[in-house]
Amino acid sequence: MGHARQRDGRRCIVDQFGKHERVRTVPMSAWVKVTIDAWTSPASVVDGHVFRPVNRADQVQGEVLSKKVVWQMLRPYAAAAGVPGIAPHDCRRTAAKFCRAAGGELEQIHLLLGQASVQTTERYLGTKQDLIHAPNDGIKLRVPMDASASLDFHGTTLT
Repeated sequence: MGHARQRDGRRCIVDQFGKHERVRTVPMSAWVKVTIDAWTSPASVVDGHVFRPVNRADQVQGEVLSKKVVWQMLRPYAAAAGVPGIAPHDCRRTAAKFCRAAGGELEQIHLLLGQASVQTTERYLGTKQDLIHAPNDGIKLRVPMDASASLDFHGTTLT
């Protein structure tokens, strides 16, 4: 709960340690904030971890859910969705692909995931170079040329 703070006018999970002790800040979508509030308010969770192990007597037992428990919780949902071989890390990759499909920039997704290199993010996304819709086609520059010369480039005459 202590990592959820305001940054630049929005809720974020700040100073989160990831793999290889990398520190990152993760923007929190509005729907995530609403969902977390719906969980923490009735449970009276104001500090510590949002999700905690609970025993059969509905008593909190420990501070944090283990990775193994998260995986066990994921399995029935994955099986019901028709993807029984899924692992928690696959959810991370899927979230990255959803961000890209929603128009997210590669560099911002890279920062969100906190990966060491942008090449790893590219592999996650299955990014391939698009030669038909190249990003540099959008650059509109005027090229000064000799007055007698002209060049037809994709229907645009440069003189």
